[in-house]
Amino acid sequence: MNLNSIITITRREFVTLITSPLASVFLVIFLFGAGLMTFQFGRFFDGGEASLATFFSFHPWLYLFLVPAIGMNLWAEEKRSGTIELLLTFPIASWHAIAAKFLATWIFIALALAFTLPYVFMVQGLGDPDMGPILTGYLGSFLMAGTYLAITCFTSALTRNPIISFIIAFVVCFILILCGFPPITEFLSNDLNLAGWIVRLVSGFSFMTHFEMMQRGLVLIRDVVFFISTIGFFLFATSFVIRSQRAG
Repeated sequence: MNLNSIITITRREFVTLITSPLASVFLVIFLFGAGLMTFQFGRFFDGGEASLATFFSFHPWLYLFLVPAIGMNLWAEEKRSGTIELLLTFPIASWHAIAAKFLATWIFIALALAFTLPYVFMVQGLGDPDMGPILTGYLGSFLMAGTYLAITCFTSALTRNPIISFIIAFVVCFILILCGFPPITEFLSNDLNLAGWIVRLVSGFSFMTHFEMMQRGLVLIRDVVFFISTIGFFLFATSFVIRSQRAG
């Protein structure tokens, strides 16, 4: 494993991203959206408890739009501008570039999450919050964002059109949210009369199923494995697409 090449490319990609107008737009929309959904739609102060459960509950929907938007150019732009041919001539493995691009953007999303830490200080000022669900909520949010990003990385490698990449990633992530949504599971079990194990299997592919456990303060191995394995699967699929283009 050549960690030096991954670190070098990650640093370059992160600097390019953080200095781009897209980074500022992402941060503004993410922070404004999180605040609007938490305080306006979520009626945070009406809950009467020192908790960030309302704040975290909107993250799957925020990421649904924002992560595909910031990740749609990961490979599509390289294809459109023709720089992918230059990148693939470098004496590095294609997965080094894939991992580096992914990590750079994931680190930036982590930075965006860090800007929401004042919410933690706010709930501490309101009462005596249980820090367990807050810490696991941030962990779950970070892992879920990485999963959205890995999916977008794959869709970006499939096309040279960023908009198409965004739409495909949005649809895939939306489906993976709905799989565990109560109305969907109730429809599968009550209306379609599917066996319980089939409903649980479908629900097991949902972001919501695994993220909700972390929101409650529970970090189960199966939930962490779900996010990490899904990230690994889509990055592997991205590597397969890139290698096939390199061979072609």
